[in-house]
Amino acid sequence: MTIPASFIQELIARADVVEIVGRYVQLKKAGANFMGLCPFHGEKSPSFSVSPTKQFYHCFGCGVHGNAIGFLMEHAGMGFVEAVHDLAGQYGMQVPEDDVSPAERARAASQRQKQATLTDVLEKAGDAYRKHLRQAPGAIEYLKGRGVSGEVAKQFGIGYAPAGWRALASVFPDYDDPLLAESGLVIVNNEEGKLSEEEAKRYDRFRDRVMFPIRNVKGECIGFGGRVLGDEKPKYLNSPETPVFSKGRELYGLYEARSAFRDRGYALVTEGYMDVVALAQLGFPNAVATLGTACTTEHVQKLFRFTESVVFSFDGDAAGRRAARKALDGALPYATDVRSIKFLFLPAEHDPDSFIREHGAEAFARFVNEATPLSRFMIEAAREGCDLTTAEGRAHMTSNVRPLWGAMPDGALKRQLLSEIATLVQLDASALSELWASTPGPRKAGGAPAQQRRHDEPPSYGDAGGDDYYPDMPPPQDYEPPRYESDSKPKFQQRKFTGKGGKRWGGKFEEPIEPLRGRGAPPSRPDVAVRLLLSNMAQWEALSHELHVMLCDLPGQHGALFTWLDSQLHEHGVQPWAALREGLRGLEFEALAERLMSVAEAGPIPEGEEAQHLADAARELASVLDFMLEELLKKQENEAIAAFGKDPDAPDRFRAIQARRLELRARLRASGSETA
Repeated sequence: MTIPASFIQELIARADVVEIVGRYVQLKKAGANFMGLCPFHGEKSPSFSVSPTKQFYHCFGCGVHGNAIGFLMEHAGMGFVEAVHDLAGQYGMQVPEDDVSPAERARAASQRQKQATLTDVLEKAGDAYRKHLRQAPGAIEYLKGRGVSGEVAKQFGIGYAPAGWRALASVFPDYDDPLLAESGLVIVNNEEGKLSEEEAKRYDRFRDRVMFPIRNVKGECIGFGGRVLGDEKPKYLNSPETPVFSKGRELYGLYEARSAFRDRGYALVTEGYMDVVALAQLGFPNAVATLGTACTTEHVQKLFRFTESVVFSFDGDAAGRRAARKALDGALPYATDVRSIKFLFLPAEHDPDSFIREHGAEAFARFVNEATPLSRFMIEAAREGCDLTTAEGRAHMTSNVRPLWGAMPDGALKRQLLSEIATLVQLDASALSELWASTPGPRKAGGAPAQQRRHDEPPSYGDAGGDDYYPDMPPPQDYEPPRYESDSKPKFQQRKFTGKGGKRWGGKFEEPIEPLRGRGAPPSRPDVAVRLLLSNMAQWEALSHELHVMLCDLPGQHGALFTWLDSQLHEHGVQPWAALREGLRGLEFEALAERLMSVAEAGPIPEGEEAQHLADAARELASVLDFMLEELLKKQENEAIAAFGKDPDAPDRFRAIQARRLELRARLRASGSETA
């Protein structure tokens, strides 16, 4: 579903950014604005400004800024669509759902209501568990023995579930309420005669356990983890899967660790609740834990909403290596050139808590810094059991590493690894690439070869199981990635999906678009940005939030087009121009996109030069956006100057903006870019 830009504008106009930000940041009135400590970086003096007139926030320390939707995305880790729905719900607005049937709309509304009700039930149980902890000397002694202070226990909302079978009956007078079972708090008829007939009907899931509430990124309780005080089994017990809780998508401690990711520069993924709590106690509040399951791509994707660096921590034994191998599978699709993914293996006799207590926090920090990079661990995993002194062993490694390498997104890291792998297996990089291109990949169930694709692409282009995504799409060999030419030639030729007689893959006849001819007006910088980003949508994903805001805030059709492009990425992932073109049908900026992309589709490029052309395109985009950002900073400087004498924060704001602009100008000069 595409959310109309007009609705988003109306939503932002109605929302009070001071109220939204104020729920997470303590704000104080300062002139016309409100000030507070920035939630995106550590600071002692407030530099985070929220403007009620402009409905905008800005930090003069780290430069982060945006509107109410942007704040929910950046601080709460929501996707664009989720943030819009969340904000609209707070203000009683209905997100347009014209392309959704009444039955689906009613089902979605019912699901949202059910989720809200379940989180209320879980919050009430969490309050009761925290009260029980005060009268539970055994649980308090256990936490003290693990070095957990009262402050940290309060921060994580730790509680205690009493030993009785029906302790929650005193919390919920209607103990037969189906919501108690649906939320996972109560088990129904599962003791097979061990209890009386009356008791066997319903009883508490968690009994005589230290309770760790599991919160989503908005801070709502969605489940619990319970740890026994003795040696009973199971040692840890999690809430079951419910409409609000899925252990394959949630991470314990994520809500508490969000700000620390930015302060410490990375997220540390551990294996248990107590690891997270103990690390927070010992000076590492940036730790999270998977919930008794292997790390998934959903876990990794959620972490990269908050940070560009992730370190997975595992025990050094065989079980730890197996867990790390599964985490590698989940992380590979997100291993872009600007992200850091590492694997930390502790000595077999230690967990993070015991290691820090024995060796100190500085030693642990060094250990983290020296963790194994993803590239090295991937090679180690692929060559395990392979004798590289023999042709058979090298061939075996080639087979092992192919699906791992293929899961990575294209970029400099992936291409460097191709060369490294080729050296290890004693092949030229071009020969290895040709070998993989000419032989079928691993087979899926049913015998169909599995096509390699990026994690964020739809299952299309003839991929097994995905033929109904674009029904008339030709097979993979008919698709070529966007291409780029130098400034003296037309840019980004992309093969049209045509059959005989000019029939398009979408089933509609369309004459080829002719490139623009004649002198005409030179393209503007927003025009160039549109052309480059529509030609290679993956570049939008790599841009900073500041650049996203700048482009979406452009006046007229350019801003509306970029807002639409952002929504497409959040809803459908990276798409080729052919798919984007179909989505543009009937939109107000369709003609603008078609006009600019008609130039992009003209002219072939020499075979084998695609990588260089894509790199040139990335450099051109970076240069164009730098110039556009400098123009924006100039405008902000002038606005700050105009506020001198009216706003006490204006001088500081001017100096911060000027420093950023001069730094940007110096970078442009150093890169040899032409000035405007």
